[in-house]
Amino acid sequence: MLKPKRKVLRISIILGLLGAALLLLVASSFFVSSATASAQPEASGNGNVIIANFNVPVDPGSSTFMSRVVSTAQNQKAAAIVIEMNTPGGTLSDMLSIITSIEVNETGIPTYTFIVPNGLGASAGSYIAMATASILMGPGSEIGPSTPIVVGGTALEQNHTEDAMISLMQSLATEWGRNTTAAFNMVYADQAFTANQAVAYNVVNGTANSLSDALSQWGLSGNHQVFLSEDLYEQILSALSNSTLDGILFLIGVVAVVLDVFHPTIVLTVLGIIAIVAGLVGAEIIGASLLGIVILVVAAGLIVAELKLGHGFALMAGVILGAFGIYYLSLGLDYSPSPITGLVYIELSLLIMFGVLIGLYIRWAIGPIRRRSKLTGPEAMIGKIGVATTDLKPKGEVRVMGENWRAESLSGDIKQGEKVNVKALKGLVVMVEKVQEQKAPPNDSSTHTSVNESK
Repeated sequence: MLKPKRKVLRISIILGLLGAALLLLVASSFFVSSATASAQPEASGNGNVIIANFNVPVDPGSSTFMSRVVSTAQNQKAAAIVIEMNTPGGTLSDMLSIITSIEVNETGIPTYTFIVPNGLGASAGSYIAMATASILMGPGSEIGPSTPIVVGGTALEQNHTEDAMISLMQSLATEWGRNTTAAFNMVYADQAFTANQAVAYNVVNGTANSLSDALSQWGLSGNHQVFLSEDLYEQILSALSNSTLDGILFLIGVVAVVLDVFHPTIVLTVLGIIAIVAGLVGAEIIGASLLGIVILVVAAGLIVAELKLGHGFALMAGVILGAFGIYYLSLGLDYSPSPITGLVYIELSLLIMFGVLIGLYIRWAIGPIRRRSKLTGPEAMIGKIGVATTDLKPKGEVRVMGENWRAESLSGDIKQGEKVNVKALKGLVVMVEKVQEQKAPPNDSSTHTSVNESK
């Protein structure tokens, strides 16, 4: 039988061993859960790899496209989604929509980004890349800068937007274990990183020479690849998401309709109406500023006034004013980078030159033709004297300025051979009145004779 002291010692040792085992179990479960939480999701099985060709700006078209990409991946139970990226950026609202599509992925399909060689993951595109589980960059590629721009916004609006984007970028970097300080500098200091710099600063996960190299690094080289690009509808959305293009379409459409009145061809009218509708739809898509739309409507009024004035200056003024309206269409919208670039100024300058040339054409070519037509056309007959070639009861025919016309009398019946005065035109019928013959005044000699005879 054990002595009491030895018995107590043995029980203490057993309890100690049990306690140590319990601590090891708790610690191991903690480390496993931590590792699971911080690890990047891995491609699942041998399903398809959905490769999205993101060689587009970030706009409503590409936002719709990425939503379709995620839906396709979920329907096919894909192993992974790969964004093949080369984008200059775009609107913040559509960037947020794309990030939501990536994150709200109920099936847990991992999303990766490969920035192609010499490509860009710039501005709004850098946020999208940062939202994905792994980023690989090709040689010569860049990621960032990521500073947002509130077009025409106040300093306070700019600061608020910038603070919100700093918070978003850092939270995305934290989620995937990336350098939050570098992420901060991408937004606040407008900093961009080359592929080697991004790897060195732990902004991205590595480099790859090609898409196939990237797929190999992700363990996806053996999976069937499904390539998706923007369809026609998404391409149209992308095109109409350009505020400069929307304004130019609207103005050129109005000019085309006006020109078709000068040179009736119906073709210009049809094309002009299509351009006007496309411009208005695009303005609705981007949520264009009311100020820009009002300026464009006033400009359109000036262009239409050219139909009455006919000297070309109203059309020139309308196009010039319209260029300012186009500039203000994106007022108050959030972008990264700014949509107002040097190319926009070149486009607006070319538009103004186009307006001036069309105005001069109206002034020097169409104007004189219209004035001559008024002198020699049917309107020139008003007030002219003609002769009835048939009886007018009240309708018949008359001859005016050497031509026969169908006529209608405004002064009762007119006999053949009587003179008529053209008062108006009613389609191809001239409205005439009978010319009243003036009686000769009595001469003095006859008056004297009659007076003498009476005496």
